[in-house]
Order: sequence, then C-alpha cells, then structure tokens
Amino acid sequence: MTSSSPSTKASHLRLAVLLLAAGEGGRLGAHPKALLRKDGQTLLGLFSGAIQGFAPTEYIVVTGFHAGAIESEIKKINSSLTHPIEVIQNPAPERGQASSVRLGLESLKGEFHVLLVALSDQPEIGVREVQELVDAFLNRETGKEIILPMVEGRRGNPVLFSRKAISEILATPGMVCREYMDTHPDKVMAILTSNQAFVMDVDTPEDIQQHKLSLT
Repeated sequence: MTSSSPSTKASHLRLAVLLLAAGEGGRLGAHPKALLRKDGQTLLGLFSGAIQGFAPTEYIVVTGFHAGAIESEIKKINSSLTHPIEVIQNPAPERGQASSVRLGLESLKGEFHVLLVALSDQPEIGVREVQELVDAFLNRETGKEIILPMVEGRRGNPVLFSRKAISEILATPGMVCREYMDTHPDKVMAILTSNQAFVMDVDTPEDIQQHKLSLT
C-alpha cells in the first residue's frame, strides 16, 4: 500500500492513537526525540499529520521528562489538526515506559475499535505503515486481537490492539501491552514485512545523521 491516504474500508474502523513521548533521550544529550526535525518538521508534527486521514477518535500523547517543550510544540501543532492531541503528563517518567503506557491506556475513553500504540522516535512511520497494520487487522484470523509487525525476526512498532485486548489489559492492575502480548501469544498476529520503517528508531547521534534529522 503506497497511497498517501487511508483506504475507504479502513475509514469505517474507529482508531484511537497512543503516542509515547515521555522519555529522557539520554543518549542524545537529553534532547526530546519527539522534537527532532525532519524536512523542517518535528517528528511529532510529521506523525500527527500522517494519522489525520484515519480520523482518530482520540489521540493521546504521554509526556514526561520534556513535558514543557513537547507540550509547547503540541499547542502549535493542534492549531492545524482536525483531530487534535490530548496531552497526558506522566508525573513519574523515571519509572520507565511501562508507566507511560499504563497511564495512557487508563486515559482512553473507550470509543474505538482499535488502538495504535506508537513511539515518538520513529522517523519513517507514516500513512503507509499505519495502513499496513489496519489492513492486517481487517483481514485478521479469528481470535487474533493484536497486530505486530515483524521485520527479519525483530519486533517492530507501532502495534495495533483491539478494544477487547485493551479492556483485558486494563482489567489486570499494572499490566501493560508487552506483558499481555507475552502472556497471550495466541492472540498476536505477526505480520512479516520487509518495511524497515517499523524497526527504525533514533537513539544515538549516529541515528540522527543516518535519518538526516536535526536537533533544531
């Protein structure tokens, strides 16, 4: 799928989005990854633009270490989004990504069919990748509640969860998505793909150069 807009069939699927942007970015000199720039836009701005065509029923961004800077950018971005961002601030981001995931899940209003859980440091994730996951969900096997991209044996991101799966996760105190997937492998449908975008992220200054990103 190379189209720049979602398929008509997918438009009937109510999609919620949870983007994790609470990290410290320690290996980048404590620079927020979501605010790295590509082609003149922040990664947060690029991702936000890409998902607009899917008309997300809710779009939550969890902030943490760089809450002030990221939320300032969100205010700018929201002015141009049809489906704006709702900010949830993690008061204890030092507890790790799992705490941000759980906080984000608990903030959902529940008016969705599927939830896309995404990371803020994947510069190549766009409409094509989200569409690939949505198409897999629409054509999934019976009993499969999670769509997991796999690239050459590596788990990728984003990951798509059915509302049923999210409800089951929330029913267990403290449980998060990865733990649920490991506990219920029978509910995971892995899609084997050669699309490297699913496993590309930014952790080091070398990654910034590789993806032609900038700090400002």
